[in-house]
Amino acid sequence: MRKACRPCPNAAIACASLLLLIVAASVSAQQPTAGLVDRGSSLPEGLLDKTFVKEGSASVAGTVLDLSGASVPGANITLLHRDGTASDMMVSGANGEFIFVKILPGSYLLMVNAKDFAVFTSGVFVLTVQQAYELPAISLSLAGTNLEITVRPTELIAAEQIRVEEKQRVLGVIPNFYTSYVYDAAPLTWKQKFSFAARGTFDPIAVLGDGFAAGVEQATNAFPAYGQGAAGYGKRFAAKFADGRSSDFLTHAVFPSLLHQDPRYFYQGSGTIKSRLLHAVGSVFLTRGDNGHTQPNYSYVVGEMCSGALSNLYYPAANRGPQLVFSTAAVGLAGRLGGNILREFLPKHLTTNAPGERTP
Repeated sequence: MRKACRPCPNAAIACASLLLLIVAASVSAQQPTAGLVDRGSSLPEGLLDKTFVKEGSASVAGTVLDLSGASVPGANITLLHRDGTASDMMVSGANGEFIFVKILPGSYLLMVNAKDFAVFTSGVFVLTVQQAYELPAISLSLAGTNLEITVRPTELIAAEQIRVEEKQRVLGVIPNFYTSYVYDAAPLTWKQKFSFAARGTFDPIAVLGDGFAAGVEQATNAFPAYGQGAAGYGKRFAAKFADGRSSDFLTHAVFPSLLHQDPRYFYQGSGTIKSRLLHAVGSVFLTRGDNGHTQPNYSYVVGEMCSGALSNLYYPAANRGPQLVFSTAAVGLAGRLGGNILREFLPKHLTTNAPGERTP
């Protein structure tokens, strides 16, 4: 009689283990691989790097010290836009060092606040793409009293300066509005440029000047087609009035707004006679941009040319044409040149309400 075969326990266990491994592998294959990222819709890394470099690649670095030259760690440092809004903040390191990175191009200033020290505010500096700007060592002075620094928007500062300039008159009578005795005056907004131009061009003294010029033309019989008598004077006055208003608005508001340029004359007030004369003459052809940089004075030159072109609409037919455009522009530029020289060399104390100037 045969004995019945008993299953081997070890073989049973091996079969069960193999079965479990097959089931686990099947379940794992049905699940997505962990951490797998679909890059099909993303930009290539190289392009991302280039975009980052273009948009925010500048940096600002510096060191905070006390008057003895020792480092000042833990100082609160704020990077501000030119209009006073905060861009970034950080605390100086153990050696007083700091660095702001990934900064967009533009105009900035720095404010440093440390315990027991007076608040420090830097001048405005301009950052370009990929520029690594390093500030000179910042030396903090001890705070004698509690100081509070208020950063105000540039527009408010410009409005205050305009209010002062609108009160400037030579001998208390002749307008001297467009002379800035504050060398680093705040830039004007386009609304302020138009408001300022309107205030200057419609001043009663400016209108009286047009009347005087019309009288000179009447006496010399300029533009004879206008005739003589009251009617002739009225036509000449109307033409001079239109010339003045178009010139003022085009050179002081329209083109300065479009080209982002400052229409004012910035008084130098110091240096040799030669340097001041060159400054006055050069200001006819060079001006300050709203970004603080010196630029060709396209606003004034192009504005005078356009004003001359408009005069063809109302001057006598016999006097119209290119010669009227260029002669009007030449007279305007000559007037600007003479005016700048008077602004620079006329004793400042003869202008009422003129503030103390600051020169570079």
